Amino acid sequence: MDSKERTIATIERRTVDRPATWMGEPTPGALENMLRHFSLPDEAALRDFLDDDVYCFNVPYESPYGNHLAAAFDFAESGPTDYSAEERTLTAKGYFDGKSDPTAVDEFTWPDPALYIDREALLAEVKAIPASRASLVLLWSAHFQDSLAAFGMESAMAAMILEPEMYQAVIDRITQFYLKANEIVYETTKPYLDIALIGNDFGSQRNLMVAPQQLRDHVFAGTRALIEQAHAYDLKLVHHSCGSIYEIIPDLIKLGADAIHPIQALATNMEAERMASDFGNTASFVGGVDVQELLVHGSPAEVQHRVEELVDLFPTGLILSPSHEALLPDVPAENVKAMFDGVRQGAA
Repeated sequence: MDSKERTIATIERRTVDRPATWMGEPTPGALENMLRHFSLPDEAALRDFLDDDVYCFNVPYESPYGNHLAAAFDFAESGPTDYSAEERTLTAKGYFDGKSDPTAVDEFTWPDPALYIDREALLAEVKAIPASRASLVLLWSAHFQDSLAAFGMESAMAAMILEPEMYQAVIDRITQFYLKANEIVYETTKPYLDIALIGNDFGSQRNLMVAPQQLRDHVFAGTRALIEQAHAYDLKLVHHSCGSIYEIIPDLIKLGADAIHPIQALATNMEAERMASDFGNTASFVGGVDVQELLVHGSPAEVQHRVEELVDLFPTGLILSPSHEALLPDVPAENVKAMFDGVRQGAA
């Protein structure tokens, strides 16, 4: 069973020789640390060394405003800005703050993703992934999070209740942007692409950011459209949300997500044991290896032991991965190796 076969089978909760793995997306500092520690030349060599099953990539996107598809909108109230995806915020006042007439959406200058996605570079990214590995594109398509930035977080949450038509007009227009962008990605990368990841952070450490019904009323129609679009291209769809999202996992299943990412291990009600017990027969997951405490402060032996427990809980149906996709420099390289060792030992 090669990596691609193992990954798809894990998502489909079929029998596998071992659960699939995904290192996640190391930040530049984390990648530098691991390359130095293992004396390797580049990220491709690192993934090969670890025998990682899933190779991920971002969409090459560059506009006069944003350098990342996940930060494509200049909603800043003060007018055009110049900051990277790493520096954006959802809390500052946005363009639509205080607006109540839905026709105001037509006054905003919406970017056209067709102008800024580098199709040639995109195709090169996916074709560089070995054919035996599963390819995953990080699309994000964070229509809910972008709606928070469009108003400012507090104003957006208030608008969902007090000005629902206004809020809906904005989030629907954001969704249209992502549907167009994703179509470009899917058309450009077929038949090389296997998995798409979209998502929004619906949860905090202890609970959802808004009531589940607000998400059902205003957000999940867009989520369903994004999921169905990926399925129309025969792709597996991983839905991301950090935080405590236990209450809406049944919704994500009904919306058609093939796997839910990332099982934030220390968030309320998100422990892997609960996920396996309550949803193990109906949902697949990605993540589970705690990156808030265990991978940062634990010993390699402790990491490997916990991963072996996760394999016992999920002999399939869980792609073993850090509980956040962005692997930070505070994770020791030897703990990353221990995570992969634990998968193999647990399945032995």
